[in-house]
Amino acid sequence: MTNIVMLFVCLLAGIILGHKNRLPENAHLTISGYLVHISLPAMILSQIHGLRFSTDIMWPVLMPWMLFGMSIAVFIVIARVWRFSPLTTGALIMTAGLGNTAMVGLPMIESFYGVKQLSTGILIDQLGTYLVLSTAGIIVACLFSSAKASPMEVLIKISKFPPLWALTLAFVLNSTEYPAWVVVVLHRLADTLAPLALVSVGLQLRWDQLAGRYLQLTLGLGFKLVLAPLLLAIFFVGFLSHEGTVTRVTLFEAAMGPQIGGAIVAIQYGLNAPLITLMVGIGVTLSFLTLPLWYLVLRAV
Repeated sequence: MTNIVMLFVCLLAGIILGHKNRLPENAHLTISGYLVHISLPAMILSQIHGLRFSTDIMWPVLMPWMLFGMSIAVFIVIARVWRFSPLTTGALIMTAGLGNTAMVGLPMIESFYGVKQLSTGILIDQLGTYLVLSTAGIIVACLFSSAKASPMEVLIKISKFPPLWALTLAFVLNSTEYPAWVVVVLHRLADTLAPLALVSVGLQLRWDQLAGRYLQLTLGLGFKLVLAPLLLAIFFVGFLSHEGTVTRVTLFEAAMGPQIGGAIVAIQYGLNAPLITLMVGIGVTLSFLTLPLWYLVLRAV
């Protein structure tokens, strides 16, 4: 549970530093730039490298892709009904469509299902969540932040995104063994992602930002923590007739709070930053209450 404690400590540190005005007003932009250009590429290079694809893991790995697709469909419809701006719609898709399947997901899997089930969670995170973020996530963030951009301008922005370079390089070098020192450097750089991201979120988190955003926040977190895992459970159990521990872990991962990396990318692309920080700060906290409930529900699977 050390990782979970660290999440709260870093988030609280960011809130305190922001409240006391101990850092420059735009410090979160500098931190976000570092995360997108250094930490996130290092995370992708270290996690994606050396992975082996297998049909046995197809459905668990597809879950994050299904989750993100559902998020796109649901929030485009919701945006039309409630007339949300593209920046708000993109923010909801990016935060409600990507789960925190690593920093929160893996400790939670170990706590509820045991260390032997971590392999399923790792595959879901590496082949699912981070691939979604590095491909479809970048496209969505770019499109919703550049509503008037031409297709060529969108492609140029996507092609310049460092995590996409890292993903491409990771696949190119997939069969090449990294030198030991490269592995150490990548891991240490990747380890800065979660703590600095939460400090950045805390710096921007203001409770007065809740005003006028209750509906957006309720819809976003309601989808991420309740509706999406429920729909996926109906599909996996009711339609595919899947059962057993792997299915439980897959659906448990679907119920995680918003992903920190996705939030950082969304902020970097200029989406609705106040809503994004609220989704992550409140969503991760609420997930510690909803995940035990999902564990009890999934025991029947």
